[in-house]
Amino acid sequence: MVVRVMATGVFDLLHPGHLYFLAEARKLGDELVVVVARDQTARRLKHDPYVPEQLRREMVESLKPVDRAILGSTTDIYETVVAEKPQIIALGYDQVWNVEEIERECARRGVPVRVVRIGPRPHDELATRRIVERIAERAAREAKT
Repeated sequence: MVVRVMATGVFDLLHPGHLYFLAEARKLGDELVVVVARDQTARRLKHDPYVPEQLRREMVESLKPVDRAILGSTTDIYETVVAEKPQIIALGYDQVWNVEEIERECARRGVPVRVVRIGPRPHDELATRRIVERIAERAAREAKT
């Protein structure tokens, strides 16, 4: 039996933390399917994405640990789980989802899963928000000179 792992995220500006998360998620099974958040979902949960959803999906799919990348549902996050039927769902350390709630809802929908939270990349200071802050700081400095 192939163990399918599902990971999710916005993956707006790819950075080392994303690569670490996906590599660690891939180690949990035989196949890694990544659900890339739709633009409207990203806006609702985080921020207006810098990169459009289809390009984010293509970039994620090109990464070595990823077997397939798909766009998520715009209405029900569990639709994709039911369609893909993973045995494991990997969450990033900073994703706000409740592990027990996800396991309970997936089981209720006929897809029993184990949810595993992946810790942060050691010494990771390059999350998307921090990258954007550094770019803005550099642009402000350069504008003064």
